[in-house]
Amino acid sequence: MALTSKASRFFELADQREFAVCQAINRSVRFRPILGYFRVVSRLGDGWFWYALILSLPFYAGDSGPALALQMALTGLTCTLTYKTLKRWLIRERPFISFPVINCATPPLDRYSFPSGHTLHAVCFQAMLFVALPALAWCVLPFTLSVAASRVILGLHYPSDVLAGALIGGTMGWASMQWLAS
Repeated sequence: MALTSKASRFFELADQREFAVCQAINRSVRFRPILGYFRVVSRLGDGWFWYALILSLPFYAGDSGPALALQMALTGLTCTLTYKTLKRWLIRERPFISFPVINCATPPLDRYSFPSGHTLHAVCFQAMLFVALPALAWCVLPFTLSVAASRVILGLHYPSDVLAGALIGGTMGWASMQWLAS
């Protein structure tokens, strides 16, 4: 209980410091093409893009494809457990809840904000691809960056949520590939 209380106080201060940045970035959803693009990216980042990519790996990557697909699927499940546990434990409200002037441009998948699960997964898979299939990783990178940006643009996350998700996801993806190599 004490940790949750300390986290709550920390996030209240962080929220106030990040509010202006969130609001400024979130204003871009007033432009229909930006809103449409990032809504599509967000929806694909719900998992659909990654499921399709993982399922295509046995065809794309030859003999190593099935093992990589399995590794990515198992690592993705670990990512889900990690971010869900952190969100329930740390309890940071989303920007549009704390600051009603921030437009929630698409419905969130869950209640809490920290860390960004979309970014965590995207960067995790991106890191795994850079280790296993660098050419494919470069092709996927614009999507990964768009997923990360979409979280703040759509009013769903603070920049620090995205940064934390990227750090956790990148570490998990890299560690998974190191574990596979050993």
